[in-house]
Amino acid sequence: MSRASAWRREEQPDLAVERILDAADEAFARYGVSAVGMARIAGIAGCSRGTLYRYFPNRHALHTAYVDREAIRVIGRVRGRLAGIDDPRERLVEGILASVAEVRASPGTAAWFAAGDQASAARMSRASELVAQLTHRFVAEIAGPAPGDAGSRLGARWLVRVILSLLSDPGADDAEERRLVERFATPGFFPR
Repeated sequence: MSRASAWRREEQPDLAVERILDAADEAFARYGVSAVGMARIAGIAGCSRGTLYRYFPNRHALHTAYVDREAIRVIGRVRGRLAGIDDPRERLVEGILASVAEVRASPGTAAWFAAGDQASAARMSRASELVAQLTHRFVAEIAGPAPGDAGSRLGARWLVRVILSLLSDPGADDAEERRLVERFATPGFFPR
């Protein structure tokens, strides 16, 4: 069976979307985010550009779907790493550092923070409503409800910026990043 007929016979669109996002992940890791166009992703996925556009009308839609999927995966793994940590301050520090580590561990997501692609990551973090919602919930889990919805949403936006900053401009080593988070991020949520 040819690749094209395999795509025509795809009966579950969710599987097709996953195949395309997996191909995007591979392409981002191999070539960098800004160097990857829709044709290259279609080629790696083994589908036509027309098929790709049936699922994603443009590059922005594909990027948003990719970022959303990876955010769900990262937060799921981070929650697992935080299991058993009860102290809210420690949960915040470990949550930030685990998020950074999880993004760096995947070549596809790490590519978003390579030289030349950092602006794409920043734009996508602002464009993704799912990233905002997930981070908002994560902040509420760690710090508890802030006074009024605006406070917790603002905290979530700030937390995304802290994580993006560490990904875009890493510390000298893990110990320095931990010191930065403990000294400057934690007081923003838990003032003394």
